[in-house]
Amino acid sequence: MSYSVGQVSTFAGVTVRTLHHYDKAGLLSPSDRSHAGYRLYNEADLVRLQQILFYRELGFPLDEIAAIFKDPHANPLERLQARQRQLNEEITHLQRLAQVAERAIEVQKTGVPLTPEERFEVFGEVAFDLSYATEAELKWAHSDGQREAMARADAHTKEDWRRLMGEAAAWRLELLAAFDDGEPSDGERAMDLAEEHRLHIARWFTSCPPDMHRRIADDFAADPRAFALVVPPSHQRPGLAAYTRHAVHANADRHTGPRTDSEEQR
Repeated sequence: MSYSVGQVSTFAGVTVRTLHHYDKAGLLSPSDRSHAGYRLYNEADLVRLQQILFYRELGFPLDEIAAIFKDPHANPLERLQARQRQLNEEITHLQRLAQVAERAIEVQKTGVPLTPEERFEVFGEVAFDLSYATEAELKWAHSDGQREAMARADAHTKEDWRRLMGEAAAWRLELLAAFDDGEPSDGERAMDLAEEHRLHIARWFTSCPPDMHRRIADDFAADPRAFALVVPPSHQRPGLAAYTRHAVHANADRHTGPRTDSEEQR
């Protein structure tokens, strides 16, 4: 029995244009033609169309589907297993993004309702970049410290945030003064400021051992969005992020000793 393009389009749930596209792409060419020259699909064509739609539903691109059909030695099972692994990874990624979105909403709320005026009063020029927050959440998704920090941040009251940001602003002024005075980044003044920052994190968010502080400071030097959380762009100087990183590493070395080359590369 043969079926016209319109009939196949209706019961397969695809457009006539899609069927024509499959034909041009060499994926599904109708086996017959009517006396008037119209395309006609037989039962074998419909089976092939079902296979195409199945692969498409799983997200296979058309060129990969064509390769499966053209290669007599192709192993569809291996391709399906590979696609299954990929889909599972995507599901895990999307679940994490959903969690990040939920937490980002809470970060924007800062745990308490704030008017725009109150938000500026508390946070000043410090802004939370949601793209960075998302990447950081994914990067540290399995970290107990990250989970603790987010939980404690959610629990802060407006007064907590005011005190927290006041401490951060005072520390920032001291950091800028040390930098502008030409204090060495591995000198006592700079290292003491790095220690104050580490204790600030521990006091308000999560325990911050020296190695964790090193990783945080590495982000400061590598990503301007991270450093903007502690020093707004309007207060920054060229080289300040690297200076802060070096001071943090020097302070960590003061507490735990310098790391070996293998530790640096991990």
